[in-house]
Amino acid sequence: MSVLLEWMFWLSCASVAYVYAGYPLLIKIWSRVRPRAIRPIGPEELPPISIVIAARNEANTLGARIENLLSLEYPADCQIIVVSDGSTDDTAIVLADYQQQVEGVLVPAGGKARALNAGVARARHDIVVFADARQVFAPHALQELVAPFRDPAVGVVSGELLFVTGDSGSTIAEGLGLYWNYEKSIRRDESAIHSTLGATGAIYAIRRSTWVPLPPDTILDDVLTPMRAVLGGYRSVFNGLARAFDRPSASAKAESQRKVRTLAGNFQLVCLEPRLLLPWCNPVWLQFFSHKVGRLLVPYALVLMLVSSACLTPWSSFYAAAFTSQLLLYAFAIYGAWLDEHEGGAHRRESGDLFARFARVALTFLVLNASAVAGLWMFALNKKVWR
Repeated sequence: MSVLLEWMFWLSCASVAYVYAGYPLLIKIWSRVRPRAIRPIGPEELPPISIVIAARNEANTLGARIENLLSLEYPADCQIIVVSDGSTDDTAIVLADYQQQVEGVLVPAGGKARALNAGVARARHDIVVFADARQVFAPHALQELVAPFRDPAVGVVSGELLFVTGDSGSTIAEGLGLYWNYEKSIRRDESAIHSTLGATGAIYAIRRSTWVPLPPDTILDDVLTPMRAVLGGYRSVFNGLARAFDRPSASAKAESQRKVRTLAGNFQLVCLEPRLLLPWCNPVWLQFFSHKVGRLLVPYALVLMLVSSACLTPWSSFYAAAFTSQLLLYAFAIYGAWLDEHEGGAHRRESGDLFARFARVALTFLVLNASAVAGLWMFALNKKVWR
C-alpha cells in the first residue's frame, strides 16, 4: 500500500512540476536552439484592415473605445465594425453618433460568437482585427499587429495585453500580474518555435481566408479561431509590440468567474476540434497537450499529492514535511483571500511585505486550479458560463 501511495505522490508531483516548470523550461531552450523566424517577403506597405468589435450593453465604454481606434496611427484604410449583440442600453445611440466613421450592426441577442460571425461577414478587407469594447490600444498597435502578415505562413497574430493597476487594484492583481507575465513568456517561446496556442482576445488579427464561422455557443473564439488556422497549415504568432491596456479583475471572485469561463472553454475546444488531440493532425500537439490539457489535469494531481503525502506522514518525516508544506500553501491562499476581501488598495500598496506577497501569489494559484475544476463542472452540466 505504501509503495502505491509513493508512486501516486511522485507521479502527481512530477506532473505538476512538468506543467508549471518543466514545459516552460523545455520550450525556452527549444526557442533558443531552433527558433523559426518570421520571413517578411510580402509588400512593405501596410494593407487595409477591418476591425470587428462585438459589444453587448457597452454604451458606457463604447464611445471612448471608438475614439481610441480613430486616433490610432495606421496609414491604410481602416474599416471599423461594431456589432451590438442585442444591447438594451444606449449602444445604438452611441453608434448613431459615429455613423460616419463606424459601421454599426444591430443583431438580436445570440452571444459573442454569433456577433463575431456577423461582423466578419461585413468585413471588406483580407486582414480582420478583433478587439473588445473595454480596452485601449497603443498608438502603433495596429501597425505592429499587421506587420507579421508579410510572411505568407502567418495566419494569426496576437498582441500583448498589459494590466494597468491603480489604488483600486485588487489583492489578486499582484499575483495575477506575475502569472500573466509568466504566461506571456510561454507564449513568446511557443511563437518562436511555431505557434501560440490561441490569441489575446482583446487584440488579435487573422487572415480572412482562415476564418471559419464559429459555432453559436463558442466560449473561446480567441483560441478556436487561431487553432483552426494552425490545423490549416498557418502559424499563429505573438507580437509583444502590439499592445492593449486593461485593468485586472476587481477581486478574486471576479477573476475566478473569468477563469471558470476560460477553462470551461478549453473543455469545449477539444469537443469542437478533436483533431487537436491527434499528433498527426496538430503540428503543435506537444505544446497543446503540455500547456492546455496539462493545466486542466493539475488540480487532480494536487489532490493526489495532498492525500498521498497525508497517508504517508506516519511512516516518513519527508512526506510529513511535504504534507505540511502543502497545508501552508493553502493557508497562505486563504490569507490572501482574506486580504482580498478586507484590505483597501492603498493599504495593500503599503503592506507589500514578503509574507503578504506570497499570500497573493498562493491565492492566484488556488483560484486558477479551483477554476479548472469548476470549469469542467460547468461544461459537463452545460451551464451557460459564456454569457
